[in-house]
This record gives sequence, C-alpha cells and structure tokens, in this order.
Amino acid sequence: MVDSFWRAAAYCLHPRVIGLSFAPLLVVVAAAALLGWLFWQPSVATVRAALDQWQFVATVSGWFGAVGLDGVRGVLAPLIVLALAVPAFVVASLLFVALLMTPAIVRLVASRRFPALERREGGSLWQGVAWSLGCTVVALFALVVSVPLWFIPPLVLVVPPLIWGWLTYRVFAFDVLAVHASRDERRRLLEAHRWPLLTMGVVAGYLGAAPALLWAVSALALVLAPVLILVSIWIYTVVFAFAALWFAHYLLAALEVLRLDEARLAVTGLVAPRIPPAASPSTTSTPATPAVSPRKDSGS
Repeated sequence: MVDSFWRAAAYCLHPRVIGLSFAPLLVVVAAAALLGWLFWQPSVATVRAALDQWQFVATVSGWFGAVGLDGVRGVLAPLIVLALAVPAFVVASLLFVALLMTPAIVRLVASRRFPALERREGGSLWQGVAWSLGCTVVALFALVVSVPLWFIPPLVLVVPPLIWGWLTYRVFAFDVLAVHASRDERRRLLEAHRWPLLTMGVVAGYLGAAPALLWAVSALALVLAPVLILVSIWIYTVVFAFAALWFAHYLLAALEVLRLDEARLAVTGLVAPRIPPAASPSTTSTPATPAVSPRKDSGS
C-alpha cells in the first residue's frame, strides 16, 4: 500500500495526468457557473428568509452586533448556501473523475507497469455508472443521517471521512478492475483487500478536506467565491486523480499476484487442470472387443 502511494504521487507529475485533471474541472465549473447564475440569488433569499424566522439566529446576531460585528448576519445566508453547494461539487468531481479520468489512468498504469496483464473485461461502462451512482446515493444518505453526530467534536473528524472513504474505495475499486479483472476476480480482490482499500479511501477522504481550508478566510471568501470555487474544484480533481492512481497501482499489482498464484498452483498440481471435452473419459469410446464363439467339438 505504501509502495503504491509513492508511485501514485510520482505519476501525478506525469504530463498526461496533469492534462487529464482539467477535463472534469471544465465540466464541473461550467455546471457550477450555470447553476450559480440561475439559482444563487433565489437560494440566498430563501435561506435568509428562513433564518429571519428563527429567534436563536436573531439573538446570536444581536450578540455579534453588540461587539461591532454587524456584518455577520449579512454573510451568514451566503455562507450556508456555499456550505451546501460545495459537497455537491465534491460528489460531481468524484463522479466525473471516475468516468473521464480513471479509464485513461488505468491504461497509463497498465501500459507502463503491467503490459502483459490480460484484459478480461469483467465490467462494462454502464455497470460502472450504475455502481457509482448507487454508491453515491448510499453515501449521501449516510451523510444526511449522520449530521447530528457532527455536533460531537471527536465524531465530526471521524464520521464524514469514513463515509467519503467508503465511497472513494467502492467507486475506484470497481472502475480500476472493470477492464482487466473478471467478475469473480474482482469479487475475490475486494473481499481479500477490503480493509487496505478502505484505509486508502479514508486517507483520500482526509486529503480531500484540504480545499475546505480555502474557505476559512472569513467573509473574504464571499468576495473571492468564484476563484475559490475554481481552485477548490481543481484541488478536488487532483486529489481524486491521485486516489485513482493509488487504487490502480495497488489493485493491478494485487491482480497480477492473484493470477501468478493461480498459475503456480496449477503447475504444481494442487489445482486439477480442466480436461477438454474431447479428452473427457465420458466421451472417449473404448474399442469393442470382438466376441469369440466357443469352438464346437466336431468329434462328438
């Protein structure tokens, strides 16, 4: 796992990987710009109207006004809208990296490190899309259900990264093995390497929290919001590209070891080779023995 980590970090400097990181960025940024142009003002107005109805928010705003921070109430609604929008951009970045970058990344790793690895086509593109969407729905549901736990200081640092780690591991593990592994090989590898893969996903989830630091610049984040969204989405894309490289190096190496072990067992006779139908004993005819009639005694 550590060896695959450093290989993935080195591959992030490859010109092809850097170039590929801009493809999901362009798609997500274009979608974010369109949604912001259509829904930014109505969303902020809706959130502000909802906040005005809460007595607690009015009390807190009064406290801030008493200490000279009158502008907090004005930036609270836009910050809430951004806090709700950024996770959607993160999920979109993950899905676009899985769809647009992962196949090219797997081809790059396989051609440079595993050129002799057989492609057994255990998963199709549409199966990958359905798998990614299904796992995303489960992860988003888990995030919504776990929101009350976020108010407990230790758990807020554990629960969301675990959910993001599970989602990252499930999506990238399927996409990396879709071309080279058969369905049975994919299931065996995911079962045998479940905990290392989950650990890799959680580490990638913590690395994905780095762009959130860009929003910790107080109210200046609202002024620089277009630039910060652009930069944070690109960082998310690079982090997910690194995760795809990490999973590709780890899983393709594990697949190669699995096949070498199977070949070694077959050679040593621990696994009986499959007999072709033509040579099967059930289909091999035994030459008929000619019947010998008893010799009659002619002198009787």
